[in-house]
Order: sequence, then C-alpha cells, then structure tokens
Amino acid sequence: MMEVFEKWYRRYLFEEESVLLLVLLAISVALLMTIGDILAPLLAAIVLAYLMEGLSSQLQSHGVPRWLGVTVAYLVFIGIFFGVTLWLLPLAWRQLLGLASEFPAMLDRGKQLLVLLPERYPEIFSVQQMNELVSMAQAEAARGGQMIVTQSLASISGLFTIMVYMILIPMLVFFFLRDRDSILAWLAGFLPENRPLLRRIWAEMNLQFANYARGKVVEIIVVGAASYLAFAWMDLNYAALLALLVGLSVIIPYIGAVIVTLPVVLVAFFQWGFTNEFYTLCVVYLIIQGLDGNVLVPLLFSEAVNLHPVAIILAILFFGGIWGLWGVFFAIPLATLIKAIIYAWPSRDVEQPAPVAPPETTISKE
Repeated sequence: MMEVFEKWYRRYLFEEESVLLLVLLAISVALLMTIGDILAPLLAAIVLAYLMEGLSSQLQSHGVPRWLGVTVAYLVFIGIFFGVTLWLLPLAWRQLLGLASEFPAMLDRGKQLLVLLPERYPEIFSVQQMNELVSMAQAEAARGGQMIVTQSLASISGLFTIMVYMILIPMLVFFFLRDRDSILAWLAGFLPENRPLLRRIWAEMNLQFANYARGKVVEIIVVGAASYLAFAWMDLNYAALLALLVGLSVIIPYIGAVIVTLPVVLVAFFQWGFTNEFYTLCVVYLIIQGLDGNVLVPLLFSEAVNLHPVAIILAILFFGGIWGLWGVFFAIPLATLIKAIIYAWPSRDVEQPAPVAPPETTISKE
C-alpha cells in the first residue's frame, strides 16, 4: 500500500508548485465550507468587481484613462445595484405576496377542473385520486403561505444586516476596482516567484471565468428584460416576478427553463384560461426561450470550454448543494477549473526498474 502511495506521490507531487496548489485548493474549500456565510459580502464584492473590471478594461482599450474607466464602471455598478435592491426586488416581493394571497382562489379553480377528469376519463383518473391530489395541494399551499409570512416577519430582524450589506458591498467593490493591481501584487507576494503552473491555470481560468460570468449576467438581463416587456405588453399578472424568475432560470442550464415554465403557464392559464391570449403568451415565451438557446447563448459563450451535459448537471448538483445559489451560478466555471487543473497538472513517469534480460542459452555443438 505504501509503495502505491509513494509512486503516486512521486508522479504528481514531485514539484513544489504542485504541493502549493493542492494546499491552496484545500484551504479555499475549507474556508468556503466553514465560514462561507461570513465571507459572503466579501465574495459577492469580489465577483461584482470582477464583472465591472471587464467594462473598465474595455473602456481603457479604447484609450480612456484608467481612473475614468474605473469611475464609469463603478457608476454603472451603483446604478444597477441600487436599482435592483430598491426597485426590482421590492416589486417582485410585493407581487409574490399578492400571488400568495390569490393562490387559494387559483386552487379552488383548479379543484373544479380536476373534478371533471374522473367524469371524462374514468379509466385513467378516479375520484379518490383527485381528492388526495387536492388535499395534498391545499396542505402545500398552506405551508407555503405560512413560510412566506414567516419570512416576511423574519426579514424585519434582518433589515439591519441588509442595510450593512448595501453599504459594505459598494465600498468593497470600489476599493477592489481602484486598487486591483496592488491587491493582486500583495497576494502574489505570498507565492513563489517561479510559478509557471499557477500562471498557466490562472490565465486559462481568468479567460473562462470572464467569458462565463459576464456572459451569464448579460444573458440574465437580456432574457429577463425581454420576458418583462412581453409579459407587460400582454398585461400578464405578476409580470415583474415572473420575468425575474425567467431571467434567473438561465443560471441553471437545461433545468431552469423547464422549472420556470410551470409558474408562467399556470399564471397565464388562471388569468385567461384556454383563450387566444393564453396561446399567444405560450408562443411568445417559447420564442424567447428559443432565441436564448439558439442565438444568445452561442453568441455570448462562443469562447467557453465545452463540457458534456452530464458533467454540467453533476457540477450544478454538487456545487449547488455545497454553496447554494453561488455554487449553481459558478458550477460551470468551477467544473472548467477542475478540468484545467487536471490537464495542466504536471506529472512524470515513475522510473521503473529495468527489465532483467533472460539468461542466454547456448546450444553446444557436438
């Protein structure tokens, strides 16, 4: 057993940099799993500053001075940040409360429709099955309404924390943008001077994270805005809430679009029934999803590393289970990071003992 471990160690950890990379990965995972909640505003500020650095770099590439590029990027961030926190999220929350209050009426209408199923299709549905389904739906609705009320009351105690985050995150983003080079130089001082492996992985992951994170933010904004305009144009109830859900659904490839389709269709059905407005909304929604998957995604992620769909789903399940929404958002870049580390990790063939030549046999001639 020790011989197998020794061969593995000599093959993959023969360089000082390999050991350092392994230690850094272990420390990062341990910190995120133990004090990830405490570091949440810091991590959020790093991600947001990273996104805004792309806009600043684009402005600088067109001849704009760095101080002006940083200022413009920060002002854009401030506008989006406070627009989302002070307008969009409260609006979506009010519509969620309105939907919760209207849900019992929707449930009664759905019950009336379910009662007709055993009469029309007695060989498939029974009255007992429909009654059990309605009872289960009513229990879930009561539990969901209670949870929303509880969260509303709990949010009062967390108001101070939200206010601190609203002050702390913009400050951190500003300093990360302004002092980016000095912070990176300070962090690099703790690493060895000769670090080709870390440089290679950083260069590749910087490109992949930039392409994915910035492209995903643009996709969320475009899909969410297009959905809101379509829903508002058709006068669909809870347009802001549903558009926010549709925009956030692009974070989870393949699964998000399927999950968010259900509330959109249900709200449209209970508002209009099987009418022309309902069918028109379904067609418009399918067009938005089709344009997103066939036009917007290839345009935004043309330089992204291709991963197998099974690898993407496993990464979403694993990192989402560990780090929640942030893990889901960065599941694909983290999977790409693992792939880059595996391909870039140095290895060498373990010297094997030279084979012993068989003894020469001589044939005596008589």
